[in-house]
Amino acid sequence: MHFKLIVAFVEDSKTDAIMEAAREAGATGCTVINNARGEGIKESKTFFGLTLASQRDVVLLLVEQHLSRHILEHIGEVGEFDAKPGTGIAVLLDVEDAVGVMHQAEELGEIMEEQL
Repeated sequence: MHFKLIVAFVEDSKTDAIMEAAREAGATGCTVINNARGEGIKESKTFFGLTLASQRDVVLLLVEQHLSRHILEHIGEVGEFDAKPGTGIAVLLDVEDAVGVMHQAEELGEIMEEQL
């Protein structure tokens, strides 16, 4: 089984919706890293020397390669990544190898048989 890694940088208020959307699209789990910071084209505003930037979460999804594009597109729609600037981004990366996912392999195999 081959995997892809989806890395999504999302507003912390949308993390739960992104996780739910990923599950709806076929993801079997995720890891969330809280309180990340980032900046886009425009610099963050400051107020008396304090940065006024919303907190971000990093959502990591190790997904089966055949489901990866569908999951990526679905979380992008739910997170409104293309519709509203600054709401987040998601990237899809190749995974050379992975360990610790054998317990998910059976479930993923069943999901893939249903969809193919």
